[in-house]
Formats: sequence, C-alpha cells, structure tokens
Amino acid sequence: MSASQFAASGLACLRGERLVFAGLEFALSAGEALLLVGPNGSGKSSLLRLMALLLRPFRGDLLWQGEPVSEDPDAHRARLRYVGHLDGIKPVLTCRESLTFWAALDGAPDPGRRASAALERLGLERLSEVPGRYLSAGQKRRLNLARLLLLPAPLWLLDEPTNGLDAAATGRLEAALAGHRAGGGMVVASTHTPLALPGAATLHLDDFTPELHDHEHGESA
Repeated sequence: MSASQFAASGLACLRGERLVFAGLEFALSAGEALLLVGPNGSGKSSLLRLMALLLRPFRGDLLWQGEPVSEDPDAHRARLRYVGHLDGIKPVLTCRESLTFWAALDGAPDPGRRASAALERLGLERLSEVPGRYLSAGQKRRLNLARLLLLPAPLWLLDEPTNGLDAAATGRLEAALAGHRAGGGMVVASTHTPLALPGAATLHLDDFTPELHDHEHGESA
C-alpha cells in the first residue's frame, strides 16, 4: 500500500457530556475506501463530521499526508466533499439551478455545463427543470449526491448515501464511487444498506468505545 494520505491518530470525540469514541485510528490511501460500521450511537456520523471539520476532536489528530489538517483547515475543506443526512435543497430552485449555484460557489469553471453532466450521471435529466419543492426524498438525495460530481475533490465523505435510493439510483452512485476511486480518490462511508465498495476496509466504531480506551486515563464516559 502507498503512503497514507488521510489518517487519524488517537482520535476522540466528545458530544455534550458523552465520550462517543476514543483512541480511534485509521489510514487511507489513494483509491481506497473505508466503510464505517457500528450500532446507532457508536459515532459514525460524528466521525464523518470530524473528518469534514464540522466538529472538533476532543483529542487526537486527523492527518493529511502526515500533517494535521487543523494547521490548514481551508485547504482540507477544499479537498473534500461531504454528504450528510440532511439534503439542503432550496425549494424554489430547479435541480439545474441548484447544481449550477453549487458549482459556481465552489469556483468550478463553466458551472452550467458541469451541472448538466452531473444531472445526467445521476439520472436526473428529466427532472432538471423541476423545483426542489416537488422532489421526492429519493430525488432530493440524488440531487445532493450530484454535488460530488461538480468539481474534483480527492476525499468523499458519505453519511448513509443510499437512504431513499432505489436499485437503479444506487447503481449509478456505485458507478460514480468506482470512477472516483479509479482516479485515485478516496471514499469514507457509513451505510445500513448494501453498497458496493470493492476492497474497502471496515472500521468498527464499537471497537473504540471509551470503556476500552479511556478509563485507564481517568476519563469519564
């Protein structure tokens, strides 16, 4: 395996008064994928939000090519795409308008062309002029996932990406994930439903419970 590009060292997450996980480690290189598994409350969503710099770690570091991402958070945000539970779809904008806006916001050249290409890859062409208020939950999910395709970024972070997707839409997503990895991109995903990520490593969040890693240091769970 090549040298790790994205890694965690001794990572711990505190939410409110609860230590969610501690002592967490992983290493991910170009073209690799990491699947997060564990029961509800084990910290899968929290870990993805830490990776996206939407939360701060209680302890430990996230590293990019050996350097803490906290040293240049703007650079780290520019290298990732995050799709969380909520689909931030503007009800008055059409699918094409939403993607064009997002592409322009990210500084993509020719945002309209990129929006059209993303709509096609996720099977949303026939909905391109439909306002967000008329989309089903699955269609909103596909539109949010289309943001991944607007501008290249090496790290994709996906929280339950198949929620609301039918088999055809899941297949399109899996094709996009395969293409991303073939180009050297990395994927970190949590999912309760089958998702094809051939060769993905698995990170069991319940292996990093505070009881196993922090009582010896006097931390309270």
